[in-house]
Amino acid sequence: MVFNVLLYISLGIFILGLIYKVYTWCSMKIGISAQDYTPSQRFSAAVKGTVGVVFSSKILLFIKAFILDVLLQKRILKESFSRWIMHMLLYGGFMLLLLMHALEKFVSAKLFSDYYSTVNPFMFLRDFFGFMVVVGIGIAIFRRFIMKVPRLKTSGMDVYAIFIVVVIIFSGILLEGVKITSHTAFQGMVMDYAGLDEDGDAEEIEALESYWVEKFDVVSPNVQGPFEEEILEQGMESHEANCAECHSPPGWAFTGYAVAKTIKPMALTLDNADAANILWYIHFLACFIGLAYLPFSKMFHIISTPVSLLANAVMEKETADPANIVTRQAMELDACTHCGTCSLRCSASTAFDVLGNEYILPAEKMTFLKTLAKGKELSDDKLHAIQEGVYLCTNCDRCTVVCPSGINLKELWFNVREDLIQRELPELLTLSPFSFYRGLNRNNIAAADYQKPIETASRAVACNFEQAMDKSIPISLSDRERDVSSQLPGAETFVHCFGCQTCTTVCPVVMNYENPQEVVGLLPHQIMNCLGLGLTEMATGPQMLWDCLTCYQCQEHCPQNVKVTDVLYQLKNLSIKNACMPSKEEAEVSESASLPLEEDAAPSEAIEESNMT
Repeated sequence: MVFNVLLYISLGIFILGLIYKVYTWCSMKIGISAQDYTPSQRFSAAVKGTVGVVFSSKILLFIKAFILDVLLQKRILKESFSRWIMHMLLYGGFMLLLLMHALEKFVSAKLFSDYYSTVNPFMFLRDFFGFMVVVGIGIAIFRRFIMKVPRLKTSGMDVYAIFIVVVIIFSGILLEGVKITSHTAFQGMVMDYAGLDEDGDAEEIEALESYWVEKFDVVSPNVQGPFEEEILEQGMESHEANCAECHSPPGWAFTGYAVAKTIKPMALTLDNADAANILWYIHFLACFIGLAYLPFSKMFHIISTPVSLLANAVMEKETADPANIVTRQAMELDACTHCGTCSLRCSASTAFDVLGNEYILPAEKMTFLKTLAKGKELSDDKLHAIQEGVYLCTNCDRCTVVCPSGINLKELWFNVREDLIQRELPELLTLSPFSFYRGLNRNNIAAADYQKPIETASRAVACNFEQAMDKSIPISLSDRERDVSSQLPGAETFVHCFGCQTCTTVCPVVMNYENPQEVVGLLPHQIMNCLGLGLTEMATGPQMLWDCLTCYQCQEHCPQNVKVTDVLYQLKNLSIKNACMPSKEEAEVSESASLPLEEDAAPSEAIEESNMT
């Protein structure tokens, strides 16, 4: 009775959890594109897309992906044979146990009319499937805690997943071993199934008990061997008449039988302590808790990962409904197993070794994105870290190719990147060559959305520059003697500049504009002049630094051998180092506001005049 109540409660919570997951997949907003669709639109598009696959030639791709990627896990096999063995043991053993044993009333009993959990082949198969999981757990623990695979991070959910499986499997094995030796369990079986009365059939019960002590390893306080052949024959007859139909020899349950042999010296003590009952509650509570919590834990990937593999097998970005792309990306967050394969292959992972920002690693970004997608408040430090991690992605697509869950990570990063850099925090990498991929995809981004993060970053690096431009510029010997070179190590050659303007004359950026100073702020020779005057804050602010093509024309043509391009590169590093957060008033400046230096060029003209003087 208690078992049935717990089972139905757990199944109810599990089903509600599945419904909740489907709802979150259709409502979770990841990236800017998700804002365009309501949950009902996304759900309708998913149903329409599923029906379209079933009644089209794509059903062949679906079947192929189901066999190769879901059942045989071909993607994992390509990466590592030992890891493939681990996954096949864990996934296959656990799913077979779930279907054959945990849900036996709904699956095994319906499929097999003669099903009993204590008869072969079912008893042997149950132990065999459990043994598969035990071996898989051993390999997982070895890989994660002993072998220590590079860049494989262990989160709280990873520990929970291993812990709950360990409790379920090992409590089941211990329970089976204790029940094999339990005299109380034997008595209960006799009373419930053998139809023998203790008063009227005492002799037959004694014979049956003797037979079970001898052949089934029950430990009895009443009878002990060696037994006479006549008693054992009488017990065997009673066994075949009452028990053989639903009890196979315990040796077939090889894991539980090994435990029974081990605990035999203390079996009576355990039986008196009601150990079988205690282990029963531990095992079944762990099973029910695990089942009920499954949709809300990492273990849900046993369902979401196959769905992700099948969805990606039949979806093409060019032809798929955009609403389904959004839903698929939300689903992929649950499909991630945190296996670390993407982090091991990531071409930007060397940046993690230098910077120590774990969100540079794809697997850690996925963990963080789950938190972000749920709409939880995050500190500025964490947002900066994930912005940096997402933006440092080189778009090499290695993570997508090797992902065993079939997650289209490259597409996910690009979508999330746009969402992140639209926030108030400036992402300075938008001013660097790392923006190249974003520039190639600018047609997929609204014009205002494309320009906004660039302007935010520009204001952040130019804040000191704007303050300097608003002030008068006193020219004095002390200004000239400022130690600029200490701030720009390796770029001291600017001191040789005598203002011939050759660098500006040959610059292709300058030649691109009719009035370049209004666009780029300061021209190359004016930047060198600022440094000569000791005005480093002014030199680190102009747009020219970020428009520089690093073509080295200026440096090659300089008659004084000033390393102009290298100096500009150092100034970019210095401007990022000195970047400041814009005030709320500055952040609310309209998107049509001018970039730095567009309003007034008078200070630069003053510099030019002082240089000529």
